Amino acid sequence: MTIEHRTRPAAGEPEGTIVLFHGRGADEHDLVPLFDVLDPERRLLGITPRGPLSLPPGGAHWYALHRVGYPDPATFLATYAAVTDWLDSLGLDLGRTVLGGFSQGAVMSYALGLGRGRPRPAGVLAFSGFVPTVPEFELDLEPPLPPVAIGHGTFDPVIGVEWGRDAKGRLEAAGADVTYREAPLPHAIDPRYATELGRWVRRAVAAPASR
Repeated sequence: MTIEHRTRPAAGEPEGTIVLFHGRGADEHDLVPLFDVLDPERRLLGITPRGPLSLPPGGAHWYALHRVGYPDPATFLATYAAVTDWLDSLGLDLGRTVLGGFSQGAVMSYALGLGRGRPRPAGVLAFSGFVPTVPEFELDLEPPLPPVAIGHGTFDPVIGVEWGRDAKGRLEAAGADVTYREAPLPHAIDPRYATELGRWVRRAVAAPASR
């Protein structure tokens, strides 16, 4: 299983990295404009991988979804193994890397940032997603946890806002520093919140490597 990706170079020597995972049926080009919102000064290297699966109704996917909150185990576990191998092969300093995504990409960001046995990233961004429950996949919610920023639309018909609230509650209960915002939107990223998160990204990447 091959993971293809696109990069957006930093303006100079990168101070860190943002890896953004697209949503169901999109591709590695979909979230590229978000780099200029989260990192307008281009201090960071930006990387957008492409989901390795081609499934109905088209586009790239990270896993098959039959029930919200519970990714298909076979496809999720295969993708998770492939993406962790790919991410580790890049040689990034994960302590200065923010993992983020939208919808299925948010689910992958939670898994990669909070999966048992994985190194902690500088932060996790999750737009319109959920914390996955999958047999044979374990989260590690023992502190110290990376800071997490969650955004969700209150009118989301695809992944209801209750999933964003559930993630916020679970992570705060585990001791994570959670930044949370709801907006009167459908299944979409709030551009105003994304703009505000530029400061959050800078703080996360610049924080001492205590994780």
